[in-house]
Amino acid sequence: MDKKRDARVKRATTETQIELELALDGTGEYEVKTGIGFFDHMLELFARHGFFDLKLSCQGDLDVDAHHCVEDVGICLGQAIDKALADRSRICRYGTSYVPMDESLARAVVDLSGRPFLFFNAEFRPTKVGQFDTELVREFFQAVANNGKITLHLDLLRGSNAHHSIEALFKAFGRALDLASVCEQRVKGVLSTKGKL
Repeated sequence: MDKKRDARVKRATTETQIELELALDGTGEYEVKTGIGFFDHMLELFARHGFFDLKLSCQGDLDVDAHHCVEDVGICLGQAIDKALADRSRICRYGTSYVPMDESLARAVVDLSGRPFLFFNAEFRPTKVGQFDTELVREFFQAVANNGKITLHLDLLRGSNAHHSIEALFKAFGRALDLASVCEQRVKGVLSTKGKL
């Protein structure tokens, strides 16, 4: 590895104040504090199973609801991924992961193409896990894909328990992103016939 692939992002709005540090070539260490317990747990799983080092603090208007915090964390994580990848040279670019969590099975397919797109095929019943609105899962991944310039396909292939299903999606995304972002010695420049991503 020629240089460290990490990034720091800060975001301050009237709704949230966020500081985030990400190292792509980490060991899965994390320190996550958003004030949303279930969301913290999902981000910790993403970091641990993707072997990313993640440090995150978020203070937001949780008296309104969790929407702004979840979306803005997604924005910051996407920006950090994009920044850490730099010109995206030598990366494998593509990654696919299937992750089971008991009765749930999730698939994540990543292309670090520089073109943001999200295909999201998952429904959750019930609509809350604890105090977390499950509709925010899509909002989070949309923000990550847009700001990370990632083509991301997420499919919940089966699952009846919302906690298990969401957990499988976050783990699968972490694993797929790790595979896509790893450097490959055989790649010269970027993996594209266009010469750039």
